Amino acid sequence: MSDMHTRNGPVAVRFDSVSFSYESIPVLSNVSFHIHQNEFAALVGSNGSGKTTVLKLLLGLEKPVSGRISLFGNSPGRGMERIGYVPQNAGYDSGFPVTVRSVVRMGRLRPSSRFFGKEDAQAVQEAMEKADIAGLADRSYSALSGGQRRRVLVARALASRPSLLVLDEPTANMDVESEKRLFDTLGTLKGSTTILIVTHDSAFVSSLTDVAFCVAGGVRGCSVVRHRTEPAADAPHDLYGGSAARVRHDIEVPDVCCGEAENS
Repeated sequence: MSDMHTRNGPVAVRFDSVSFSYESIPVLSNVSFHIHQNEFAALVGSNGSGKTTVLKLLLGLEKPVSGRISLFGNSPGRGMERIGYVPQNAGYDSGFPVTVRSVVRMGRLRPSSRFFGKEDAQAVQEAMEKADIAGLADRSYSALSGGQRRRVLVARALASRPSLLVLDEPTANMDVESEKRLFDTLGTLKGSTTILIVTHDSAFVSSLTDVAFCVAGGVRGCSVVRHRTEPAADAPHDLYGGSAARVRHDIEVPDVCCGEAENS
């Protein structure tokens, strides 16, 4: 099975005995899991299960009450420039005349420099080609469909040439064709970029997935459990671009099931 393969490469993401509470309300309890560099991972769980909290901790927007989080061997705050983030919802002013190319260029913004050079232009073009939106470069962002906008946001994230690409509910409100194109794009990135998809679909994940984690609830806070996946011939034919795997919630896999090496 995809989650039983042995990995010996560096670790990209590690949660080590992490607990978190909102004031007196426990949300996460003693959470430990890791993702290797260039793995394709899925974090699943129902709405309100704690997925958003895991994501906020990973992005450095919240800090754990206890435990340790590392991102490529550093704290999340120090590793943020290595993350390309695709949010579930991205607010924008529909009356503002911004082109697709301009939105993707935002992925090259750096606090230390306002100069947009040849390398930036090349990164933007490459990102649009990877996301299959190069033909939309001069179109108005507001004129696009929801699925097209999502792929523009993927291109914006890719423009930064991230080591870790995080997508929050990437198929929400997406039509079948756009979903297929999105997962075609992710398929070209598999093996060269660490990818984490966060989704409320607990039954199935993309067949691209190497490792699946489930946020499971408890009275003292949620935990994150690693599960086995298997091919799912009975999955809806249009799900995840036409290729889905089933999450075996009845089979828990120890998080120490693979060889690992911490990134220095």
